[in-house]
Formats: sequence, C-alpha cells, structure tokens
Amino acid sequence: MTAAVDIGYMARAIQLAKKGWYSARPNPRVGCVIVRAGEVLGEGWHHRAGGPHAEIVALKAAGETAQGATAYVSLEPCNHHGRTPPCAEALITAGIARVVYALADPHRVASGGIGKLEAAGITVEGPVLEQEARALNPGFVKRCQTGLPRVTLKLAASMDGRSAMASGESQWITGPAARSDVQRLRAENAAIITGIGTVLEDNPALTVREMPPGLSVDELAEMQPLRVIVDSQLRTTEGLNILRPPGGVLVATAQSGGSVKGAEICSLPNAGGKVDLQALLLELGRREYSDVLVEAGGKLAGVFLEQGLVDELVIYMAPKLMGSEGMPMAVLPYSTMSEALALEITDIRAVGKDWRITATPGGEKCSQA
Repeated sequence: MTAAVDIGYMARAIQLAKKGWYSARPNPRVGCVIVRAGEVLGEGWHHRAGGPHAEIVALKAAGETAQGATAYVSLEPCNHHGRTPPCAEALITAGIARVVYALADPHRVASGGIGKLEAAGITVEGPVLEQEARALNPGFVKRCQTGLPRVTLKLAASMDGRSAMASGESQWITGPAARSDVQRLRAENAAIITGIGTVLEDNPALTVREMPPGLSVDELAEMQPLRVIVDSQLRTTEGLNILRPPGGVLVATAQSGGSVKGAEICSLPNAGGKVDLQALLLELGRREYSDVLVEAGGKLAGVFLEQGLVDELVIYMAPKLMGSEGMPMAVLPYSTMSEALALEITDIRAVGKDWRITATPGGEKCSQA
C-alpha cells in the first residue's frame, strides 16, 4: 500500500470513530476499516462501553474474507480483558496480515496490542494521521497520561465581558442558537461542574435536553453528564432542579459528614477550608470521567483559571453592553498587564446572533513597550 492509500483508509476510520462522539464514553472513540486489494471488506466503530469494539464490528462485517487483509484502526488495538476480550487477539484469530494504526494507546493497561500483533507475525505500521486521531479523544489521552480529565470552561458574556447584571439577573444573555450549542457542549462531556452560588441563584437543571446525533431516547437518559456541585459549606438543599433525574449528582464539599437526598457527598477540603479543585478533578479522573465542562459563575470560573486547571475556554459573546456595574465573566486577581492571562484563540464563529470564541490558555504574555 502507498502512503496516500493508507492515509485515505485511515481518514475513513477516523470518520467512523466520530459516530460514537456522544456515546462511547468512558471508552475512547475508535473506528476500523478492513481492506484487501483495494476493496473495503468491513467497517466498524465503537458505539458504547460494554459493546463490541470497532475492530470486532469490522471483523464481523468482513467475515472469512478478513484473512490476509489490512486493518486500519484509529487507536492501537487493545490487549486486555475488560468488558470485552482483547481486539489484538481477535485480529490475530481472523488472520489479518497487516495492521495500520493512527494513535498508540495511552492507557497503561489496554496498551501492548502492537507488540502482541507483531509477535504473531502481523505487520504493524503507524502512526498515520496521529494528530487527527488524538483530536478524537483529547480527554481520554489526558486522563490516561495525567489522571486528570480535560476541562472545558464555558462562559457567556456581553461584549463588555459581563455575565450578569449587578442584581444577578442573567437570563438570557445569549440567544436561542447559542443556548442550543451549549446543549451540544454538555452532551460531549461526562461531567458538568458548577458552584453552589449558581445553583442557589439560578436553580439550573444542567441536563442535556436536546437529542444529540446517534443516541436513542433511552441512551440519552443513560448518558446524561454527572452534575457536580462545588459547595464548600454544604448549603445544597432538597428540592433543587439539579437534584432531579435524569443524571447523577455529586456534591464536593469541605465539610465532613452530612447528606443531601439525591446526591453523593464527597469531602475534599483544602487547607483554606474550600473544596480542593485539583483533588476533585483527580477524583473524577479516577472514576473514568475524561471530559469535564465547567458552567459556573465568575468566582468559580476565575479560580479554575487562576489555578491553571482549564484546558479550553468556550466563550459565547452576545452583542450587548451590560454596563460597568455588571458582574465579570471571570473574577481574577490581576492588576498589571504582566499578570494578565494570555489566551490563544483557536476558533471564532457566529452562532445565531452571538459569537462563539474557542481559546486555550498559554498565548504570549502581554508586555509593556
């Protein structure tokens, strides 16, 4: 096979993997294409945890014709017995002659598929389209490498950077199209973190209400993100919308003891009597939550930014001016330009009448001339 041919089939495997965008978690999104002599014999993608992996689906579609074929897989075939048997073993049993992979498996338990395949005499080549494959599962990769989930901070603000009026009124800053886009963002994440201030002020449900592509009604109920309330003093009370199903609730607090009906309590105090956010993220990572969305008020948003816990910001900016008395979208203790948090903008696009700005921390620092 030529490099161009390999790239073409791998691009198809990556395209297939995207079909599991909203359903595969906590597993990675993976696609597979089985080819021989220019003919596609079978295709597959991983739909949900506990179900067959992409390679197994593709092998089933190919049947006995898989003997001597090439398998293109967007992630190194797994080599462990988990919810399902090892995919590397299935490829060997099927008589696959060559495997091309896009991304080596970062999971320390599931990795090792390349070595197993090579030991069985199968030609293994890769990585091919590694960056594209990494973009399929940035949270999974980060969690496997660091123990921490990937954190996206969602903000909504006016053109002058205000997230609410001085009275606390904030509904609605952005229009229907932007709010619909937030539904997509929620569906992409396994957990949503908010603060007790937002919970008591706005009484949000923080659920996914719009049906993502590829999910059934029953699957949407099962795939609802875990809602996490940062509540240092344990002020969460019964009857709040966030405590209602669908979806589970975790209250992270600095207090010991206590209970809230409809929620799990997790005590994670820091030395200052607040919730230790780093410890909270590690706990979510331990529970296999790879992608986390922060939807919070300016104070908690600012703490996440100040502590360097945010991987990406998604800012919905409305064409409004709310005035100097309004509340800032992020409360940060900076007083000089040299302290300012620099961002690198990666995408800007119109969403209805609003703008969505995607950025990552770590751009060039501001400096005085």
